[in-house]
Amino acid sequence: TGNWLLIWGVTLLAHTAHSCPEKCLCHKASKTADCKNRGFTEIPARLPPEIQILQLQNNRIWRINQNAFTATPLLKILDLSNNSISSVALGAFQKLRYLQVLNLTRNLIHYIENKTFSFLPHLKELDLSSNSIIRLPETFGNSTGNITLLSVKHNKLQKMERILLESLPNLKVVLFKDNPWQCNCNIFGMKLWLESFLYRGGISDGIICSAPGVRKGKDLLKVPYELFGACALRAAPVQPASSHQWPGSEQRAWPKHGPHGEPGDGGRGGCEPKARPRPVSLRHAIATVVITGVVCGVVCLMMLAAAVYGCAYAAITARYHKEHLGPVRQHGTPEEKEPFESSMA
Repeated sequence: TGNWLLIWGVTLLAHTAHSCPEKCLCHKASKTADCKNRGFTEIPARLPPEIQILQLQNNRIWRINQNAFTATPLLKILDLSNNSISSVALGAFQKLRYLQVLNLTRNLIHYIENKTFSFLPHLKELDLSSNSIIRLPETFGNSTGNITLLSVKHNKLQKMERILLESLPNLKVVLFKDNPWQCNCNIFGMKLWLESFLYRGGISDGIICSAPGVRKGKDLLKVPYELFGACALRAAPVQPASSHQWPGSEQRAWPKHGPHGEPGDGGRGGCEPKARPRPVSLRHAIATVVITGVVCGVVCLMMLAAAVYGCAYAAITARYHKEHLGPVRQHGTPEEKEPFESSMA
């Protein structure tokens, strides 16, 4: 009897630990826990470990603790949109090795730290739109290279590290809309990456400049390369780059101006080591002129050689007729019309 009571107690405890939270609706067939619009202020405990979809949108969750999802390792879709999340603990998602979709839209996130999304090898879609993010790290973390969709729309980003974008080689869609992008040297790497991304068939809503004033409202892709020519000055040791000194740095970085107040020419080595040469079209034009000149010269020489050869051949032929065929005409009969017919006779 005692053993049966012990077994019954363990079974009841396990059932209680794995049951659906009181405010949620759990569907075993779809392996979904519906916890949206329930007034949660933190991730609910005692979630069924077999669930693969967790809906937590439209609550008042303000923080995600490090062990929040330890009991739900099979999650594939996690929706935390429209909450009050202002910070995400490092490693908060690292137990979710099968997670494919993470929705963090419409929260109060200001920063994303390095390795926030580490060890999510199956993550495909990461939506960070409609937050207050002012800075993104150089990497989202280890094993995040399979992300195919990234959205940072409606945030407060002024720049984005090129190394972060290059760490996501499988990106197919990236959304940048409605951010105060600063189209100065700090964003030149993004321009180069975006051009390459679109060339490879990627999809993007583009980057619209908010500053400096002469470029406000312009598409970054349409800002000419020469306007980034003075970026090398920012790499000078006496002017260390700092994200908190952009206004002063902006004045020092563009000392030369064109007729419309745009920066003039200058070295570009300090902006990006992979920057392609600026006068691409001019080089092509010069090459075209040189090739055309060479071809024309060759044709002229061939024509001149042909003319000289023709003149020489005509002179030799005339001399031959005069020296060899003249005497034959003198001894021939009036009926003989051609010298060759006389010779054959």
